[in-house]
Amino acid sequence: MSVRRKTIGEKIFNIVNYTLLILFSLTTIYPFIYFLALSFNDGYDAMKGGIYLFPREFTLENYKKAFDHPQITNSFMISVTRTLLVTVLAVFFTAMMAYGLSKKGLPGRKYIIFFFFFTTLFGGGLIPTFVLYRQLGIYNTYWVLIIPSIFSFYNAIVMRTFFNGIPDSLSESAVIDGASDLTIFFRIILPLSLPVLATIALFVGVGAWNDWFTGEFFIQSEELRPAATLLNKLISEASFESSTTNTGSSILNVNRELESIRQSGVTPEALRMTFVIIVVTPIIMIYPFIQKYFVKGVMIGSLKE
Repeated sequence: MSVRRKTIGEKIFNIVNYTLLILFSLTTIYPFIYFLALSFNDGYDAMKGGIYLFPREFTLENYKKAFDHPQITNSFMISVTRTLLVTVLAVFFTAMMAYGLSKKGLPGRKYIIFFFFFTTLFGGGLIPTFVLYRQLGIYNTYWVLIIPSIFSFYNAIVMRTFFNGIPDSLSESAVIDGASDLTIFFRIILPLSLPVLATIALFVGVGAWNDWFTGEFFIQSEELRPAATLLNKLISEASFESSTTNTGSSILNVNRELESIRQSGVTPEALRMTFVIIVVTPIIMIYPFIQKYFVKGVMIGSLKE
């Protein structure tokens, strides 16, 4: 059997396509490489500039300083526990609701779907949300980081679409054998739904890990603020300090600050770069293990009906 040779137009298209994809990949990867190089470089030396791909004066002092900081360590642990708890609860409750909505014999099924869909079209705003959290008693508590993130109707629709693609004959056979709905759900539906479960887990986990908004507006205690909120605070403070230094600080104060940096080798900017790497690394490490489920779950959950 002969293999069709590609035309000149197809070859040109492939070259242009691959070139654009490589350039796009580099634009997304390079900022991470740049931050990584700065995080492993001496802070005082990094102030001279000229660091692009590799650290010039390698050091681990930035990471030692970061993990010695009680606020950073505490915020990191808050984000870890929150992400794990939110991901597990969100996947479990979303799967249960999606399984119920996938049943065509569910009383009022169309009205339930319309009710949840209609509420996704409008948002109450920041002030009504603040008042609601105060009345529920979760404002400035650990639960304000958990409860509002547990359910998403969009995720439920993706799961329901995936469940609709599972043959009804499996459930019917289990019913004949005396299995209840819970037995069917836990022993048949969930094991067959690993792709979409991994997809939703990734959506929820990344969203919970990167969420800085909740900690910024609904948390007052510094001990409860997640890592993303602390990172946003550090970046804001860096911008403010930079503008203040450029407009009003004296030469004497600048010299004192430079001398302190020279002795320690850890600058606020290097510490912020280090914290960015610390926050981003867990998601990057987890993603390769669930990538195959993620791609399959998105395709099946979005196309099957």
